[in-house]
Amino acid sequence: MSSNSISQLKAVITISKYSLLATLKSPTSIVFSLLFPLIFITVFGAMIGDKAPVIKIAVSGSCDTSNIVFRAINSISSLNLQTGLSSAEQADALKKGRIVAILNITKENEASHMPHYAVHLQATGSSLGTLGLLETMLNEIIRKVDRSIFLENSSIATLLITKVPGRIYRSIDFILPGQLGFSLLMAGVYGSSFLLFNLRQNLVLKRLRVAPVKRRSIIAGEMLSRLFFHVISFIIMLALGYFAFQFTLVNGVATFLEMLAFSLFGLIIFMGIGFIISGMVQNENSISPIANTVVLPQILLCGLFFPIENYPHWLQNFCTLLPLTLFVDGLRKIAFEGTHIWQMPFTVTILICWIFIIGPLSVVLFRWE
Repeated sequence: MSSNSISQLKAVITISKYSLLATLKSPTSIVFSLLFPLIFITVFGAMIGDKAPVIKIAVSGSCDTSNIVFRAINSISSLNLQTGLSSAEQADALKKGRIVAILNITKENEASHMPHYAVHLQATGSSLGTLGLLETMLNEIIRKVDRSIFLENSSIATLLITKVPGRIYRSIDFILPGQLGFSLLMAGVYGSSFLLFNLRQNLVLKRLRVAPVKRRSIIAGEMLSRLFFHVISFIIMLALGYFAFQFTLVNGVATFLEMLAFSLFGLIIFMGIGFIISGMVQNENSISPIANTVVLPQILLCGLFFPIENYPHWLQNFCTLLPLTLFVDGLRKIAFEGTHIWQMPFTVTILICWIFIIGPLSVVLFRWE
């Protein structure tokens, strides 16, 4: 290795060192790239469980609570039966949506030796979606009680379910890769654009220009700095998801390392966007509007918080070509499905195309002053 190559390598390491220190000292970088994703992971991991939703029902004061039907309903963990409310309190809670329905069970055919009960629900039009789920649950409860009493009844068909071994797909398995993409997007676009602009505004780049430091060394140093910061954030977020919310790393440490390697695609693309923005703007106030134009559509359209399958078909085709969509989807496949990077040719090909588009633009638009 020549002395010039050694000096360029030292320049890269020096630039990356001080750039990393500047990033760690920047409240904006820490908040948007690390703190916000950690908050999202914690909130969504804690609030979005994998259990059935809890349905609140008020029990009417005239409800017969001593029969087998009520006991069967009360045994369902996803039904929260609220007793002790007056009729006025129940009506008010129903009107304000605090409960889904008011339950009243009355006995019919008093003279018959076989009891029969009427299960009455009082609900409002605003709870139609949850009311449908509640109706299905109550019908199933009644059928189970019927089968336990009328054992001799025949049936036209029998439902048999065979369970095979498989991994449980938890909400955190969807949320966490999205937040890793969010963190890298914010650090790459906002962090790089603001930092590089400030270096140019404070004439740091101008001084470097007269030094024997090549342009690619500055870019490489900045990328190396972002890589170190991303590794730190990556480890913290994955550790939180894995130990607190049982995030799936299908092959353990090997999966973690492959996810980290796959992150290089996102690092190059998002940092390149930040370099382009920094080279385009004339003042610092212009950075945020331009960055928001790039970042916000991707946050909304790239499946960070909910699947893009919920969008219209024409919009899905557009979303699948965005770099953040490809990056986050790739992370999910690696983490949960155990898919290797070379087994995602479409994803990798499109990401490489983005690199070949953004990379040269970031170099061309790079300005010393």
